[in-house]
Amino acid sequence: MKKLVFTIILAAIILFPSATQPSSDQVVKSIFNEALTSNKAYENLRFLCKNTAGRIAGTSEAAAAVEFTRKVMVEMGISRVFLQKVTVPHWERGTVEFGKIVSSQFGELEVPVSALGASPGTGKNGVISNIVEVKSIGELETLGIENIKGKIVFFNRPMDPTLENTFSAYGGAASQRTAGPAAAANYGATGVVVRSLTLAHDDVPHTGVTRYNENSPCIPAVAISTNGADTLSLWLETDTELKFHFITNCKNYPVTESANVVGEIKGTVFPDEIITIGGHLDAWGPGEGAHDDGGGCIQSIEVLRLFKVLGIKPKRTIRAVMFMDEEMTQSGAIEYTRWAEEHNEKHYAALESDRGVLSPLGFGFSAEGERLGNLYELKKYFEPYGIHWFKQGGGGADIGPLRRFGTLLISYIPDTQRYFDYHHSANDTFETVNQRELQLGSAAIASLVYLIDLYDL
Repeated sequence: MKKLVFTIILAAIILFPSATQPSSDQVVKSIFNEALTSNKAYENLRFLCKNTAGRIAGTSEAAAAVEFTRKVMVEMGISRVFLQKVTVPHWERGTVEFGKIVSSQFGELEVPVSALGASPGTGKNGVISNIVEVKSIGELETLGIENIKGKIVFFNRPMDPTLENTFSAYGGAASQRTAGPAAAANYGATGVVVRSLTLAHDDVPHTGVTRYNENSPCIPAVAISTNGADTLSLWLETDTELKFHFITNCKNYPVTESANVVGEIKGTVFPDEIITIGGHLDAWGPGEGAHDDGGGCIQSIEVLRLFKVLGIKPKRTIRAVMFMDEEMTQSGAIEYTRWAEEHNEKHYAALESDRGVLSPLGFGFSAEGERLGNLYELKKYFEPYGIHWFKQGGGGADIGPLRRFGTLLISYIPDTQRYFDYHHSANDTFETVNQRELQLGSAAIASLVYLIDLYDL
């Protein structure tokens, strides 16, 4: 009897093959179902956060993260896993970070500080001097060298809390951190203190890279917590002669070798056309880099796992990339694009997950005209999961260089209202990640990639 039933089923498959093929709706549902009932990605993120915290490029922690993500993808049994060697800067934070306001009127107050990436250390005695408070780099020119030389410049421009888009608020304040220390050095400043780039009012400093000019002195620079910045500014109103004292023992080392980690599922129809999904593996200490950007890396790996487990055979090659050194100089993105050019690769589309792994809202696309309209038509697949933002404008630091190939660039957009509570700080830990939000995002990315590939969008 069993043999007869099997024969009937087999005949039906041969005569009516379309009847055996699930619809795109069914495939999308299966992707979400598998993601939301699996804890594999969540446990992978736990390991990454707890075993490679402080994995800024060039460190032993970054090397451990490279090996872990490579091993995870090898064990999945996908088509190919390989490393792209990358030359990266090597800066280490050190163990000493101390800040103190010294006032003849109010006394002394220790405040939380965190060295900015690429900053030199202060030496064991630190930097102590009077403070000049400014809101912008342009104010330095107004003050002139006579009012700045020998002093510490305090950049105190807050992120704009009235902006709904927190990334716009971040962009409006970030220049004081990235370019402020170099600019202050040109006016003879001995050090720089920058208000943390966060909308939260707390005692946790938020770090990030700063960039020095070849012709300017490299002076020590730290971020100060928002509460500390508010107190420093308030005391300065009354005591204009107060001093600030900070000590760091961070250090720049010679450039070293690291790697992008690449894993892929080979396409069945257009194997030479590549759809890249990526996040960046490097992350700032003293946090664990859960939202920025361990979660984005793990989501990219999870897309491959979902395709593999569900037996989805993409027409194009689906490639997950763990980019190295996004935070400092983007050398991983530069190398990935150079590699693509050298190997005459065809990059059909690329998606970056680097806005945290909070609840997913939707996607941004670099497309225009008819192609953009066709992509918007995909919204119907995602609305049952509360994912509805389909907008023009896609890209990211690591996939941006692929634009030169005419690649469709896609931004994964989760909710960002809490993102800058964690960003570049000790708050960015595994415990702040909700498994369901992480996996809704993984499923959304996998579903979008599946649909773009299926419908040649």
